[in-house]
Amino acid sequence: MKTLFEHRSIRRYTDQPVADHILDKIVSAAVRASTVGGMQLYSFVITTDKDMLDKLSPLHFGQITSMGAPVAVTVCCDVHRFSRWCQASDTTPSYHNMLWYVNGTIDAMLAAQNMILEAEHLGLGACILGTTLYNADQICSLLSLPEGVVPIITIVMGHPAENPPLVERLPVEAVVHRNTYCDYSDDQLRDLWAEKESLDYVKQLVIQNNTRNLAEIFTTKRYPQKDSIAFSEKYMNTLRKQGFLKE
Repeated sequence: MKTLFEHRSIRRYTDQPVADHILDKIVSAAVRASTVGGMQLYSFVITTDKDMLDKLSPLHFGQITSMGAPVAVTVCCDVHRFSRWCQASDTTPSYHNMLWYVNGTIDAMLAAQNMILEAEHLGLGACILGTTLYNADQICSLLSLPEGVVPIITIVMGHPAENPPLVERLPVEAVVHRNTYCDYSDDQLRDLWAEKESLDYVKQLVIQNNTRNLAEIFTTKRYPQKDSIAFSEKYMNTLRKQGFLKE
């Protein structure tokens, strides 16, 4: 599929709104994704109201506002709806736990990928905001998410105001294993990343960040240990609050 091979994240949008019938098609594509047991353990909170977008943006460190995105879709793991249906059907559910958080996250991400592909197929641009995990507790409050619902990612979308080049990927041999997992030697790992590290913009990033190499940018600048630990603890607290880690 041409859409798959031309995927790129769009970070600047025009002020043209996305028509409701287009959003309907995008959501219809999303719900056709594979799902655990046919349970559809996800929900989408679609934000188009300007005031709500302005409130949501700071929780993503200002990205929504700076991009000018007219639509933000908060993709959530949701065991609440299925549990409520079970209760209404006079049976006892037991889905507020880590296993079903993982199942719901898988469901949500499969649906989210369908959503992005359909948006791009229809001529829109989209970008995933991983910052959803960092302030999940505040997003839960803003969006009134009940127990059993927790945000996973946010997709912003709209009419593109840019056409960035494709971002390089590792060669396929970096991610493919035959029959069993074959671990890598240090030399193999360096070879797999060599092409990416040879790119001019990567070399410039290394200089700008005053690091020795690209790996050091990730470990000391983008995702340092202290931040990873702090945000992990914060997200675990959100999972407890939303009922996924009940004793």
